[in-house]
Amino acid sequence: MENTVNAEKPKMTVLKAINFAKVITIVCLISFGVVFGIQDWRQVVYMCLHISYCLWWLLEQWLFPERQKIFNEPSGTGTFVFILLNVGFFYALPGYLAFINPVPLSMGTAAIALFLYIFGSLINATADVQKLTAKQFQAGLVRDNIWRFSRNINYFADLLRYLSFSVVAGSLWAYLVPGYIFIFYLWRISQKEQAMSAKYSDYAEYQQSSSRLIPFIW
Repeated sequence: MENTVNAEKPKMTVLKAINFAKVITIVCLISFGVVFGIQDWRQVVYMCLHISYCLWWLLEQWLFPERQKIFNEPSGTGTFVFILLNVGFFYALPGYLAFINPVPLSMGTAAIALFLYIFGSLINATADVQKLTAKQFQAGLVRDNIWRFSRNINYFADLLRYLSFSVVAGSLWAYLVPGYIFIFYLWRISQKEQAMSAKYSDYAEYQQSSSRLIPFIW
């Protein structure tokens, strides 16, 4: 009599759905370039910033396998479709607006966007490496170095990058994306702080000595 073993199917997680969505965003941006053409540095700069951001998101999980543990909650069909529509297509909105914007990109606008993107990327990478290293050595609550300025410094850095996309797009409608992300991060922060308070006895002290999101402000 043969024994049949039902192999457990790999579960779709929120992270995998986000990864699919990032690929969709890249495809959307390239499609905009094919359909509308490259008319100005506005489109070139936007493509470089947003596509490099999506590629780094995917590459980082390969370089640092610990990153694969974030957003690891199971994703149902509804959640999967929502993430594809939201992160995949809606997040590409500033790119669409950049490609249909006939006004040439000014040097001042480009400088602001590049500052936001580069500074946001440096902060985010530094924060991620510090936290991953701390987890590897089981250092407990991470509250020093760059994390002493904000309990959610990685979210703040991510917002800077999405703001840079909107600046390059040159349309008020483009700010719908960082606005939405800001609201989403507030929800994530609320959940995170409840969990961290229960996990670490010194988290209350950390709350008193650091900003919640924006360093030195809030």
